[in-house]
Amino acid sequence: MNDEERVRRFRETEEKATQKRAELLGLEYYDAREGEDTLPLATETISIDEMYRNRIVPLRQGSYNQSHFFGITSSTPQSYINELRDRYSAQTEDVGFVMISDSGWQALMNRYDPPKEIIYDDVKISKEGESDTHDQVSKTLESVRSEDILNYLIEQADKLKASDVHIENQRDKVRIRMRIDGTLHPVAEISHDKNRVLFAALASASGLSTAANESQTGHIVRDFETEGGVRTLNMRVETAPTAYGQDVVMRLFNFDQSMLNLDVLGLSKDERAQFEEIISHPHGMVMVVGPTGSGKSTTLYSVLNALNEPGRKIVTLEDPIEYDITGVTQIPIDTDSGQSFADGFRGVLRLDPDVVMVGEIRDADTAKTAIQASITGHLVLCTFHANDSAAAFARIIDMIGINPIFATAIRLVIGQRLVRKLDDRTKTEYEPDEATKNWIREVLQNLPPGEKPNLDNIKLWKPGISDESPFGYKGRTVLMEQMIIDERIQSFLRGDEKEISALDIKKSAQADGMVTMLQKGVLKALAGETTLEEVNRVL
Repeated sequence: MNDEERVRRFRETEEKATQKRAELLGLEYYDAREGEDTLPLATETISIDEMYRNRIVPLRQGSYNQSHFFGITSSTPQSYINELRDRYSAQTEDVGFVMISDSGWQALMNRYDPPKEIIYDDVKISKEGESDTHDQVSKTLESVRSEDILNYLIEQADKLKASDVHIENQRDKVRIRMRIDGTLHPVAEISHDKNRVLFAALASASGLSTAANESQTGHIVRDFETEGGVRTLNMRVETAPTAYGQDVVMRLFNFDQSMLNLDVLGLSKDERAQFEEIISHPHGMVMVVGPTGSGKSTTLYSVLNALNEPGRKIVTLEDPIEYDITGVTQIPIDTDSGQSFADGFRGVLRLDPDVVMVGEIRDADTAKTAIQASITGHLVLCTFHANDSAAAFARIIDMIGINPIFATAIRLVIGQRLVRKLDDRTKTEYEPDEATKNWIREVLQNLPPGEKPNLDNIKLWKPGISDESPFGYKGRTVLMEQMIIDERIQSFLRGDEKEISALDIKKSAQADGMVTMLQKGVLKALAGETTLEEVNRVL
């Protein structure tokens, strides 16, 4: 479905909901689509400021039987409606009201208060953690037309390679921040009145309700013209009611297809060989774990890209579909509408897939279905929320209990985080103090043969500041631990041991050659890719 069709369907749904609301309130309903472009304006009735403040719009005198007529929305204060009745009753003039949708109100307001020509300056991030153009961007957003305000934020977030846009209601203002390389940066502040305009545009684009009092999830798709053709940007929109209004987080899935390959995972030669051997098998389960924003989806998409060939049938279940991959059957799962990954999984198995990717295991039913599929001739890839690879087993066992079949099915668990990369142009070398050197030696003491660097002359790097790189970092890199499931770990999962301990599982994996995320981080710090401070911040 394209954006135009999505907007049309949303408007139709919104108008029907407005009509029902009008019936419940005993008001006449007016479909503004009939005249929002042609209806004569009543510019002399109330001020533009009153229209914005009270979400009301005057309709032309004489258009109806009453002398004064107004289109009101679900946000128009009853006290103001009473005030207008009293105002015109005192003049022995008739006054009437009809209910219109938020979209209808906005369309009419664009005629009463035509948008001004705005120069959209690019957002720049400063050394202090805010936008260098913070005040200017705030002024721009206050004056920009409603249909442009959302597009401007999306385009700026995309240019800055932001992963998220946060719109946060506070007592006196609304703060807008963007997450860049894992860190939030304030870029603007707008009034609550302007935020209502922004939220209406967001709701229209993503299929959400402006009148809802509960959390909502929506999706936006935007196409950008590039030198190489059209690039599609997918966004997930999450809202939640707060003390001062509906907060919004837009998550941007701005994948670069060239980055979706196994080379970006930073695996050693031995790890890469083990990894490729496991995903080449026709059955079994591979699980990627970590918190939100740790790059799990990128890792799974990289695996799918590596497996994507004409001889394989690959099917994914996603909420939402984050990136379109040619040759892969991708199925959206709308959990907000009552769909479940487990039900979708059972339907997918009828398509005779070789590889199935489950966007996320969230419940015991999905976990059990995935396990069953992985031992009946399917390679199952999935994500799971856990602190690290060993902790994932404790969470799964807590979810499904001791399950010998799971011990047979699971072949690889990947734990990962993303850390900011130092900008090679500005980073500076230094020698750490003795306590830090000793800590580094302790962390790396049980590395497998061939992995341990020379620790006699330890050097580290710190970020250097420049106008092009105000924080000294540029991009992010993954810290990944790869736990191969051997007989010892299987014994833990089967319940052969009296107590299941994530620490025992981790020690067993390390004894078998696993390099932990912390060790990967320290190695990257020694190589000048990141800093110890950044590794500790993330881990």
